[in-house]
Amino acid sequence: MNTADMGLSGAEGRTGGTRGQGPGGSARTDGEPPAGGWGKVGVPSTALFTDRYELTMLQAALRAGTADRACVFEVFTRRLPEGRRYGVVAGTGRVLDAVENFRFDSGVLDFLADQRIVDEPTLHRLARYRFRGDIWGYPEGEVYFPGSPIMRVEGSFADCVLLETVVLSILNHDSAVAAAASRMAVAAGDRPLIEMGARRTHELAAVAAARAAYVGGFATTSDLAAGFRYNIPTVGTSAHAFTLLHDSERDAFTAQVETLGSGTTLLVDTYDVAEAVRTAVEVAGTGLGAVRIDSGDLLLLAHRVRQQLDELGARDTKIVVTSDLDEYAIASLAAAPVDAYGVGTQLVTGSGHPTCSMVYKLVARADSAAGPDATAPLRAVSKRSMGGKTSVGGRKWAARRLDADGVAEAEVVGSGEIPDELRDRLIQVPLVRNGEIVGREPLDAARDRHRAARAGLPLSATQLSRGEPVLPTEYV
Repeated sequence: MNTADMGLSGAEGRTGGTRGQGPGGSARTDGEPPAGGWGKVGVPSTALFTDRYELTMLQAALRAGTADRACVFEVFTRRLPEGRRYGVVAGTGRVLDAVENFRFDSGVLDFLADQRIVDEPTLHRLARYRFRGDIWGYPEGEVYFPGSPIMRVEGSFADCVLLETVVLSILNHDSAVAAAASRMAVAAGDRPLIEMGARRTHELAAVAAARAAYVGGFATTSDLAAGFRYNIPTVGTSAHAFTLLHDSERDAFTAQVETLGSGTTLLVDTYDVAEAVRTAVEVAGTGLGAVRIDSGDLLLLAHRVRQQLDELGARDTKIVVTSDLDEYAIASLAAAPVDAYGVGTQLVTGSGHPTCSMVYKLVARADSAAGPDATAPLRAVSKRSMGGKTSVGGRKWAARRLDADGVAEAEVVGSGEIPDELRDRLIQVPLVRNGEIVGREPLDAARDRHRAARAGLPLSATQLSRGEPVLPTEYV
């Protein structure tokens, strides 16, 4: 079922077309975009989306003569959120946009100088900053596990260290939302999901959340900025305020149907649900697109409304439910005659886990300070502290080993020679080469990849009950 089957298209503001992202988070389309263009959004410098100590470390490294040592940083998480079986990589495209826009323009440099954050030689270095290194990573939509080298950033220390905060900010947020979205998509089965959490989070985070939700399996968003920037299909009709505005529910329904057509979705729980359903069919006819229920006992109401619609002859009218849903509430409605779910708060907050606890660690470096020479031998380095915050040194690759039936059975991570039997199962792909973005792709590619990656996991990955990661991580 698609969103058009729910009476949530056409005059109700759905956007469509080829979806993806371009520089600055803009949408890329095949052929001519509509007048005015989709997603033509300018993004200012991302250079200050960072913590102060990134710049003070650079200043000290410049003075010590170590700023140009070849380095390898990796993004990984030591554990999944409690009870989760797998993680979902999301935000990769936004990371590429952030790297591309990481520029210290005159306004930014003036701020750093006025605040005396770094000295004059460091300001001169920052003025010329362009990331010139390489980035490899799990492609967007792929699943990951504890220890997975989700992203590998290579270049000089000066190149790589400045990107730490912005990379983690994007990946931690977007991957958390995508993981929640994936679990909700599993619970929903073939029934489409509508992202509608813009009013429950920061206005810019809402756009990123809608994008991540789309990667994780949501079909549409209510957020027009997400539709504009990423060309995600948008849907929406009316709220309770529209009903309350009018002298009667009938007047409100009539105004909506006359404006948006009989295929619209009418909100039926402002007053009495049964009376509203009866009025809705009288006004729109049996071709009414859908009704939405936003409160009450959704399981009971869905059955009652379905029976009433059928008795009134509106057998093709769909039922959309909203109201503080999460994956567990969606699963509890699996046997109900529900055709689509709208999810807000729980989605944009990661359904209780708003971050993935990803970290960005130096895992290898050259001994020479002469520059990021690709031929210079690298020394593995790692943190060995108390309290579980250790890391594994070395520039790592990752592969997924499959069993005889083609189902994933282990996440294999190594820093040495790649075993021949795993060479065709490597997960990381090039994203940036010598500072040039090479890994951009349409957003639909990430969405399709996630569906395939999730399908390749053991069946227990889709269980909503708490459990350990569905794949063990093996270090070789």
